[in-house]
Amino acid sequence: MPEGHVIHRLARTLEDRFLGQTLMVSSPQGRFAREAALLDGHQLACAEAAGKQLFLHFDLEDPRHIVFIHLGLIGKFHVKPWTEPVGAVRLRIATEDWAADLHGPQWCRLITEEEQDAALAKLGEDPLRADADPERLWPRVHRSRRSIAAVLMEQGYFAGVGNIYRAETLFRLGISPERPCSELSHEEFLAIWEDLVGLMAEGVRAGRIDTVRPEHTPEAMHRPPRVDDHGGEVYVYRRAGQPCWVCGEPIRTRVLNGRNLFWCPRCQHCP
Repeated sequence: MPEGHVIHRLARTLEDRFLGQTLMVSSPQGRFAREAALLDGHQLACAEAAGKQLFLHFDLEDPRHIVFIHLGLIGKFHVKPWTEPVGAVRLRIATEDWAADLHGPQWCRLITEEEQDAALAKLGEDPLRADADPERLWPRVHRSRRSIAAVLMEQGYFAGVGNIYRAETLFRLGISPERPCSELSHEEFLAIWEDLVGLMAEGVRAGRIDTVRPEHTPEAMHRPPRVDDHGGEVYVYRRAGQPCWVCGEPIRTRVLNGRNLFWCPRCQHCP
């Protein structure tokens, strides 16, 4: 599932290509045809990302004028120079020169502003949003007896954070994934938040996740670059059994709440 930086980068791209233009909106697949017909011929007012969710606001007076998209595990939203649609395109937004085709989303709905407010209310704080406030989140995190690794994956706490950012931030700060949230200090919590803000903002800029510090890049360590479908240079994510770039200890993995967790037992030992 795409992490939050992907959705924020997508929102920026959609605004760059389509903002303020009269658009051709359609559903070649047919499953969003009635809603697309209402939007056809209107303008995109803004594209807003929140966590892993995307909200496309159109300039209709009708209350239902926001397209609510969640890509889920297999969804893709490609923005490209105009071509004929290929495959099962749920939603197409196009001009004469550009097209954005949505394939296989978990959902694509036309909603009201009130329904958007309700959806946003279910999310926690998004490190990439200007209106995020870690101090609103801190009391809830500190009350939890669950591990920080578990809570970091909860969208009701850290919106937009996924498995890669969870594993990498904890490694970078030397925090054991097993630490109960209630044992974290306020300073440790803020360090996690600030690291996520920096890493995820860089992910938006670069379009990939890179988490290693300058001294641990392939060039600095004279090692081959990482070869992985997810791309990017990382410390522990999907590196189980390989040596830690910092201490040489083999990276470990186990399943936590249905997702693979990765960590270094030496660099992230419990205090």
